[in-house]
Amino acid sequence: MPTTRRRFLGLAGGVTAAGAIPIVTLQPLQATPAMLTAAVRNIVGEAAVRTGKVKLDIPPLVENGNTVPMTVSVASPMTADDYVKSIHVFNEKNPQPNIGNFHLGLSAGRAQVSTRIRLADTQRVIAIARLSDDTFWQVAADVVVTLAACTEEMN
Repeated sequence: MPTTRRRFLGLAGGVTAAGAIPIVTLQPLQATPAMLTAAVRNIVGEAAVRTGKVKLDIPPLVENGNTVPMTVSVASPMTADDYVKSIHVFNEKNPQPNIGNFHLGLSAGRAQVSTRIRLADTQRVIAIARLSDDTFWQVAADVVVTLAACTEEMN
């Protein structure tokens, strides 16, 4: 097929347009301690966070970080004068450090939440509870992950 001027200009324009498209390479977002601190401060503000009242039930060793069972419970009578407003869960190495926010009220009956989370690597998981008197209580647990989640690369 002979090359016409119209065909040549069309091919040249296509090559020029393809050359103008930027090549983007995606890399997994790397979590930093500053990201964790910012996520916690976003929830608690400048309030002091005390240790105690919160229990975090999470396996210390997991084979697969894709599905890690976790239960957070808070010692509270759940009465009109003393109840848990919310429970927040954080970790230090996932690209998104705030991995769960659970808002409770008096009708919850008990201050406990259970779920499954993904962990990118061996890391510390932190649970913070906000009580009705606007105090914050926390607990932390270290979890060893043998097969990481959240950072898998697509081929």
